[in-house]
Amino acid sequence: MSQDVSSRAGTRILKRLGTWEVAATDSPSVKVLREAAEYLKTKDVPVGFPTETVYGLGADATRSAAVKGIYTAKGRPSDNPLIVHVSDLDMLRNLLVPQHSANGTANGHSDPIPEIYKPLISKFWPGPLTILLPNPEQSVLAPEVTAGLKTFGARMPSSTLALTLIKLAGAPLAAPSANASTRPSATTASDVLEDMNGRIDLILDGGSCQVGVESTVVDGLCDPPVVLRPGGVSLDEIRSCAGWDKVAKAYKDQSELGKAAPRAPGMKYKHYSPKARVVLYEASYAAGENGISEDDVGYITQFSQQAKDTSSAPTTVGIIRTRSWKAAAGLRTGQFESRKVVEAAETDIEVDAQEAELLDPKADESIGKLLDLSIGVDARSAAQGLFSALRELDRRKADVIFVEGIPDSDDIAAAVMNRLRKAASEIRT
Repeated sequence: MSQDVSSRAGTRILKRLGTWEVAATDSPSVKVLREAAEYLKTKDVPVGFPTETVYGLGADATRSAAVKGIYTAKGRPSDNPLIVHVSDLDMLRNLLVPQHSANGTANGHSDPIPEIYKPLISKFWPGPLTILLPNPEQSVLAPEVTAGLKTFGARMPSSTLALTLIKLAGAPLAAPSANASTRPSATTASDVLEDMNGRIDLILDGGSCQVGVESTVVDGLCDPPVVLRPGGVSLDEIRSCAGWDKVAKAYKDQSELGKAAPRAPGMKYKHYSPKARVVLYEASYAAGENGISEDDVGYITQFSQQAKDTSSAPTTVGIIRTRSWKAAAGLRTGQFESRKVVEAAETDIEVDAQEAELLDPKADESIGKLLDLSIGVDARSAAQGLFSALRELDRRKADVIFVEGIPDSDDIAAAVMNRLRKAASEIRT
C-alpha cells in the first residue's frame, strides 16, 4: 500500500488525498482484503471491519440490497441514516455529481466539494470527522443510505485496513458501528462477534480501535455551521479552521427528542446501552462528588433485599470510575481481589478491574457483589475505555451500573458524555 504523506498544507494535502493506491502485492493481509472486497461486491450481507473510531458494519453504499442488509443485521430503524466511507477524494467527488456524469471534474464540472469543508479535510482527513454533503438528485448512492434526506454524511477513515478495503471494493461503504442496535459500540473484533454472530459471515480483525468513540459529524451547509454529533475531533479543533470559528452545537435539537427526522446518525434513538440499568452521575452532581449518593446507597440495599426475598441471584453492582471516585465509590465491601488489568474482549485497552463482596452499609452482611472498573482520569482514556467497560460489565452480568461522569467541555469529553447520556437509564444532575 502506498500513499504520499510528505505534504501537509492546503491544496497539496487535498491532492495527496486524491487517490488511495494499493500496492501490487500478494501478501497474506492484502489477499484477505481482496477476498473481503469481492464479498462486498457480490453479497448482500455486511462485513465487520475496523476503523480508528469503532468497528463498522460495511456494505456497498451504491446497492440497495446490500445497504438493506446493514439495517437487517443491526436491527436498526430505517429512518436512521448511514455514514458513507470513502478511500479518497476521487471517490467522494464521484458521489457529488449526478449519476449520468459520474466522472465529475472529468466532465467539465468544477470541484464539487463545497469550499467550506476544504480546511477541515486538509486538517482532519483521513480521520474521525464526518461532513454533511448535498446528495444529487440522480445519486449513485442507494436511497436507504440517506433515509430520505437530501444530504449524506461522508468520511475518510485513517485506518489503512479500512481505506484499502474500500479501494479494493471499488465502491464507498455505508457503515454504522458494528453492534446490535442500541448496544454499546464495538471497539474490537470480539465485540462485533458478540453482537453479530449468526447475523454476518465475515469480520476483519484489526485489533482495538484507537479513538474509541464515533466520528464527529458537522454540517457546513448552513450558516453558522454546526456540530451534529460530538466525536473524535473536538469543537475547539474545528473552530481553529478557517470559516469554522463560529461553529455551534446542534446535537441537542428537536430530532434528538424524536420530534423530527434525524439530520445525522445517532441523533434520535437511544444508543450505546448495556443490558444493565445505567445510572449516570453528571460531574456537576454535588451529592455524587465523592461516590455513590446516600439515596442510591439506599436503593442498592433495597434492591438487594428484594432479590434475597424472592430467592433471585445476588445483586451485582458495577462501578465505572473516571477522575475522582476512589475504589468502590464509597460503598462498603469486603476485601478486593488483587487488581488486574482486564483486556476486555482480548484488546490492549487497559481497564483496571476489581471485584469484592458488597456489604450492607450498616452491617458486615453480604448483599451482593461489586465490580469496580476504572477507565482513566483524562477524557481520551475515558473515550478509549468506555464501550469496553460497559460491555465488560454486561459480560459479568451487572444488574445496575453507576458511572462517574466527566466535565462536559469542548474536547472529546463532549463525545464521552453524549454517549453516556444516551446509554443512561437515569441521570443524576
